[in-house]
Amino acid sequence: MRAHEVRTALLGLLADVGTVTATEAAGRLGYSSGLCSFHLRQLARHGYIEEAPHRGGRARPWRLRRGDEPAEERFSDLARGLEDESWQRWLDQRAMLPREWRRDEAFSAVAYLTPEETGRVAEAIRRALAPYRDREHRPLARPADARPVALIARLFPLLPHGMDEGEDPPSR
Repeated sequence: MRAHEVRTALLGLLADVGTVTATEAAGRLGYSSGLCSFHLRQLARHGYIEEAPHRGGRARPWRLRRGDEPAEERFSDLARGLEDESWQRWLDQRAMLPREWRRDEAFSAVAYLTPEETGRVAEAIRRALAPYRDREHRPLARPADARPVALIARLFPLLPHGMDEGEDPPSR
């Protein structure tokens, strides 16, 4: 298990539920509370999360950091960096993996879509993945040979080459 896997899981959990303690995160993600506590503190040290208000006691709830930039954008930037790091590590080390784990299922496509259609495509992808989401929080629901697999979909409009910063994209 790599540190980025735990941190990515913690950030995803915080994005889903809002606030979480190390003990709650451990119960939901299947890691130890000590490991979750360590990585929550590391995420806070790097400015991604902060302690949530609480009424004292030992429990320390955490939340995504509030700031000028929306939390979703901060999370997205970090997640993309971790995804890219994970992809590169897999490329560098896949020859050492069992044969069945060496092949990737990466693909890309360009489609001409409206903003509404883009949202519908994203939702269709989420629905296709829904039957597998509970496995993240319920380790006993995983088949014995299941491994964490990065599922990355980025839907964004392609901008024309040479568009200057600050210039409005063409409407068509």
